[in-house]
Amino acid sequence: MDIVALTAVVAFIVPMCFSPGPNNLLCAAHGSQHGFRNTIPLTLGMVVGWSTLGIGVGLASTVIEENEEVFTFLSWIGALYIAYLAYKMATTKLEELNSEESESTSSLENTEQPLGFRTGLVLQMVNGKAWIHFLVLMTTFGATFGHGFISKVSLVGLNGMFGYCAVLTWTVSGVTLSKIFSSPKQAKALNLGLAFTLLVVAIWIVMPN
Repeated sequence: MDIVALTAVVAFIVPMCFSPGPNNLLCAAHGSQHGFRNTIPLTLGMVVGWSTLGIGVGLASTVIEENEEVFTFLSWIGALYIAYLAYKMATTKLEELNSEESESTSSLENTEQPLGFRTGLVLQMVNGKAWIHFLVLMTTFGATFGHGFISKVSLVGLNGMFGYCAVLTWTVSGVTLSKIFSSPKQAKALNLGLAFTLLVVAIWIVMPN
Protein backbone atom coordinates (compact mmCIF):
# COMPACT_ATOMS: atom_id res chain seq x y z
CA MET A 1 0.00 0.00 0.00
CA ASP A 2 1.18 3.51 -0.85
CA ILE A 3 1.74 5.20 2.53
CA VAL A 4 1.63 8.66 0.95
CA ALA A 5 -1.75 7.90 -0.62
CA LEU A 6 -3.07 6.50 2.66
CA THR A 7 -1.91 9.62 4.47
CA ALA A 8 -3.73 11.76 1.91
CA VAL A 9 -6.91 9.72 2.44
CA VAL A 10 -6.77 10.27 6.19
CA ALA A 11 -5.95 13.95 5.66
CA PHE A 12 -9.13 14.24 3.59
CA ILE A 13 -11.38 12.13 5.83
CA VAL A 14 -10.53 13.73 9.19
CA PRO A 15 -11.41 17.37 8.33
CA MET A 16 -14.48 16.24 6.39
CA CYS A 17 -15.74 14.09 9.25
CA PHE A 18 -14.95 16.46 12.12
CA SER A 19 -15.95 19.76 10.50
CA PRO A 20 -19.46 21.13 11.18
CA GLY A 21 -22.18 19.39 9.19
CA PRO A 22 -25.73 18.02 9.57
CA ASN A 23 -24.63 14.93 11.52
CA ASN A 24 -22.18 16.66 13.86
CA LEU A 25 -24.36 19.65 14.65
CA LEU A 26 -27.42 17.46 15.24
CA CYS A 27 -25.44 15.18 17.59
CA ALA A 28 -24.11 18.17 19.53
CA ALA A 29 -27.59 19.63 19.92
CA HIS A 30 -29.22 16.26 20.67
CA GLY A 31 -26.54 15.31 23.19
CA SER A 32 -26.90 18.59 25.05
CA GLN A 33 -30.66 18.05 25.36
CA HIS A 34 -31.02 14.29 25.80
CA GLY A 35 -27.60 13.17 27.02
CA PHE A 36 -24.88 10.92 25.62
CA ARG A 37 -26.60 7.56 26.20
CA ASN A 38 -29.86 8.61 24.51
CA THR A 39 -27.91 9.88 21.49
CA ILE A 40 -26.16 6.54 20.81
CA PRO A 41 -29.06 5.07 18.74
CA LEU A 42 -29.03 8.19 16.56
CA THR A 43 -25.28 7.91 15.98
CA LEU A 44 -25.54 4.19 15.14
CA GLY A 45 -28.20 4.97 12.55
CA MET A 46 -25.89 7.58 11.09
CA VAL A 47 -22.91 5.24 10.75
CA VAL A 48 -25.03 2.50 9.16
CA GLY A 49 -26.66 5.00 6.83
CA TRP A 50 -23.49 6.71 5.60
CA SER A 51 -21.65 3.36 5.27
CA THR A 52 -24.49 1.98 3.14
CA LEU A 53 -24.39 5.14 1.05
CA GLY A 54 -20.61 4.85 0.73
CA ILE A 55 -20.80 1.23 -0.44
CA GLY A 56 -23.40 2.19 -3.05
CA VAL A 57 -21.23 5.01 -4.37
CA GLY A 58 -18.20 2.70 -4.28
CA LEU A 59 -20.00 0.08 -6.35
CA ALA A 60 -20.80 2.69 -8.99
CA SER A 61 -17.21 3.98 -8.97
CA THR A 62 -15.80 0.58 -9.96
CA VAL A 63 -17.39 1.16 -13.37
CA ILE A 64 -15.89 4.65 -13.55
CA GLU A 65 -12.39 3.27 -12.91
CA GLU A 66 -12.54 1.40 -16.23
CA ASN A 67 -12.84 4.71 -18.11
CA GLU A 68 -9.58 6.59 -17.59
CA GLU A 69 -10.78 9.86 -19.11
CA VAL A 70 -13.89 10.01 -16.94
CA PHE A 71 -11.86 9.01 -13.90
CA THR A 72 -9.29 11.77 -14.54
CA PHE A 73 -12.04 14.33 -15.06
CA LEU A 74 -13.76 13.39 -11.81
CA SER A 75 -10.42 13.49 -9.98
CA TRP A 76 -9.95 17.10 -11.08
CA ILE A 77 -13.53 17.91 -10.06
CA GLY A 78 -12.84 16.32 -6.69
CA ALA A 79 -9.64 18.31 -6.24
CA LEU A 80 -11.42 21.55 -7.12
CA TYR A 81 -14.23 20.74 -4.68
CA ILE A 82 -11.75 20.01 -1.90
CA ALA A 83 -9.98 23.31 -2.63
CA TYR A 84 -13.37 25.05 -2.51
CA LEU A 85 -14.08 23.47 0.88
CA ALA A 86 -10.70 24.69 2.09
CA TYR A 87 -11.59 28.21 0.95
CA LYS A 88 -14.99 28.06 2.66
CA MET A 89 -13.45 26.81 5.90
CA ALA A 90 -10.79 29.50 5.86
CA THR A 91 -13.32 32.27 5.22
CA THR A 92 -16.21 31.05 7.39
CA LYS A 93 -17.27 33.68 9.89
CA LEU A 94 -18.03 32.90 13.52
CA GLU A 95 -21.59 34.16 13.10
CA GLU A 96 -22.28 31.56 10.39
CA LEU A 97 -21.14 28.68 12.60
CA ASN A 98 -23.22 29.94 15.51
CA SER A 99 -26.23 30.32 13.21
CA GLU A 100 -25.96 26.72 11.96
CA GLU A 101 -25.65 25.40 15.50
CA SER A 102 -28.63 27.48 16.65
CA GLU A 103 -30.77 26.04 13.85
CA SER A 104 -29.82 22.49 14.84
CA THR A 105 -30.62 23.20 18.48
CA SER A 106 -33.93 24.90 17.72
CA SER A 107 -35.04 21.91 15.65
CA LEU A 108 -34.91 19.85 18.88
CA GLU A 109 -36.73 22.27 21.13
CA ASN A 110 -40.13 20.76 20.32
CA THR A 111 -38.85 17.16 20.42
CA GLU A 112 -39.78 15.50 23.72
CA GLN A 113 -38.54 12.02 22.75
CA PRO A 114 -34.91 11.38 21.75
CA LEU A 115 -34.26 10.77 18.05
CA GLY A 116 -33.50 7.15 17.25
CA PHE A 117 -31.71 4.80 14.87
CA ARG A 118 -34.17 5.24 12.01
CA THR A 119 -33.78 9.03 12.02
CA GLY A 120 -29.98 8.76 11.79
CA LEU A 121 -30.28 6.23 8.98
CA VAL A 122 -32.75 8.18 6.84
CA LEU A 123 -30.91 11.46 7.39
CA GLN A 124 -27.97 10.21 5.31
CA MET A 125 -30.13 9.82 2.21
CA VAL A 126 -30.75 13.59 2.18
CA ASN A 127 -27.38 14.61 3.62
CA GLY A 128 -25.75 16.55 0.79
CA LYS A 129 -22.41 16.63 2.57
CA ALA A 130 -22.39 12.82 2.82
CA TRP A 131 -23.15 12.38 -0.90
CA ILE A 132 -20.42 14.77 -2.00
CA HIS A 133 -18.04 13.31 0.58
CA PHE A 134 -18.34 9.78 -0.80
CA LEU A 135 -18.34 10.84 -4.45
CA VAL A 136 -15.03 12.64 -3.94
CA LEU A 137 -13.65 9.88 -1.69
CA MET A 138 -14.40 7.06 -4.15
CA THR A 139 -13.46 8.76 -7.40
CA THR A 140 -10.29 10.32 -5.99
CA PHE A 141 -9.03 7.80 -3.43
CA GLY A 142 -10.91 4.65 -4.48
CA ALA A 143 -7.79 2.80 -5.64
CA THR A 144 -5.81 3.45 -2.44
CA PHE A 145 -6.50 -0.08 -1.17
CA GLY A 146 -6.42 -1.57 -4.68
CA HIS A 147 -8.98 -1.87 -7.43
CA GLY A 148 -12.32 -3.62 -7.12
CA PHE A 149 -15.32 -3.57 -4.83
CA ILE A 150 -13.48 -4.99 -1.78
CA SER A 151 -11.10 -2.03 -1.80
CA LYS A 152 -14.10 0.32 -1.72
CA VAL A 153 -15.55 -1.51 1.26
CA SER A 154 -12.21 -1.13 3.04
CA LEU A 155 -12.26 2.59 2.32
CA VAL A 156 -15.81 2.85 3.67
CA GLY A 157 -14.69 1.02 6.81
CA LEU A 158 -11.82 3.45 7.35
CA ASN A 159 -14.15 6.39 6.77
CA GLY A 160 -16.73 4.90 9.13
CA MET A 161 -14.17 4.60 11.92
CA PHE A 162 -13.26 8.29 11.77
CA GLY A 163 -16.84 9.33 11.06
CA TYR A 164 -18.21 7.57 14.12
CA CYS A 165 -15.46 9.04 16.29
CA ALA A 166 -16.51 12.44 14.94
CA VAL A 167 -20.20 12.18 15.86
CA LEU A 168 -19.34 10.79 19.30
CA THR A 169 -16.87 13.63 19.83
CA TRP A 170 -19.48 16.21 18.90
CA THR A 171 -22.02 14.48 21.15
CA VAL A 172 -19.71 14.45 24.17
CA SER A 173 -18.03 17.79 23.53
CA GLY A 174 -20.90 19.91 22.21
CA VAL A 175 -20.59 22.42 25.02
CA THR A 176 -16.79 22.50 24.77
CA LEU A 177 -16.88 23.00 21.00
CA SER A 178 -19.36 25.81 21.46
CA LYS A 179 -16.91 27.51 23.78
CA ILE A 180 -14.13 27.08 21.21
CA PHE A 181 -16.24 28.59 18.46
CA SER A 182 -17.27 31.43 20.76
CA SER A 183 -13.72 32.76 20.67
CA PRO A 184 -13.03 34.42 17.29
CA LYS A 185 -9.28 33.83 17.54
CA GLN A 186 -9.63 30.12 18.39
CA ALA A 187 -12.35 29.59 15.79
CA LYS A 188 -10.18 31.19 13.11
CA ALA A 189 -7.20 29.01 14.04
CA LEU A 190 -9.34 25.86 13.91
CA ASN A 191 -10.82 26.73 10.52
CA LEU A 192 -7.45 27.67 9.03
CA GLY A 193 -5.93 24.39 10.24
CA LEU A 194 -8.70 22.32 8.62
CA ALA A 195 -8.56 24.44 5.48
CA PHE A 196 -4.79 24.00 5.10
CA THR A 197 -5.10 20.22 5.44
CA LEU A 198 -7.73 20.04 2.70
CA LEU A 199 -5.76 22.35 0.41
CA VAL A 200 -2.68 20.12 0.68
CA VAL A 201 -4.85 17.12 -0.26
CA ALA A 202 -6.29 18.97 -3.27
CA ILE A 203 -2.79 19.79 -4.53
CA TRP A 204 -1.63 16.20 -4.01
CA ILE A 205 -4.53 14.88 -6.10
CA VAL A 206 -3.62 16.85 -9.23
CA MET A 207 0.13 16.32 -8.97
CA PRO A 208 1.50 13.94 -11.66
CA ASN A 209 2.32 10.48 -10.38
